[in-house]
Amino acid sequence: MARNSNGSRVKLRAHFLANIGRVMDSDELRDVAGGITEWARRVRELRNEEGYQILTHNDRSNLKPGEYLLETLKPQPAFERAISKETRAFVLDRNGFTCQMCGAVAGEPHPYDPTRKTRLHLGHIIDKSLGGTDDAANLRAICSVCNEGASNATLTRPDLQKLLVQVRRATALDQVSVMEWLMKKFPKQAKDGLEKT
Repeated sequence: MARNSNGSRVKLRAHFLANIGRVMDSDELRDVAGGITEWARRVRELRNEEGYQILTHNDRSNLKPGEYLLETLKPQPAFERAISKETRAFVLDRNGFTCQMCGAVAGEPHPYDPTRKTRLHLGHIIDKSLGGTDDAANLRAICSVCNEGASNATLTRPDLQKLLVQVRRATALDQVSVMEWLMKKFPKQAKDGLEKT
């Protein structure tokens, strides 16, 4: 069974690499994988374990559900298996499913590239190559776009005063959007605040 799975992954990898830049659909990829029912899992393994940037409709608005595209031969660093699903879920929730570098929200069109839907990964605040660990305290949500240029970059969060200055400088419409976002993010505190007034 594992041998067939490995064989289908090898076939899929070779097919993607031979068709860089061409959109392929799920029927084509299922055929390439030998008709196995778990062909999509093999594609996820190419993404998560081998780091191939195989794009779907979650990444690009011009791709339809069931369409796949490998744009580049060069894989990105693969997903860290040492980070547990629980830690990943905790960090993403703690960070509000929002990129901690640019503020893009998971699943929404990316503000720097509207053709891509925001896909979040975990990034190290202090990179592992600089001695950082896989502890939740050293992890943050980071989108694919920022992750592509974030190698060994450590950005500090703005302090409260700087953040308030930025909000005050924003247009009234943007300030209202910030308030609405905060009320959604902190519904209990918003309700308590409204009851006090």
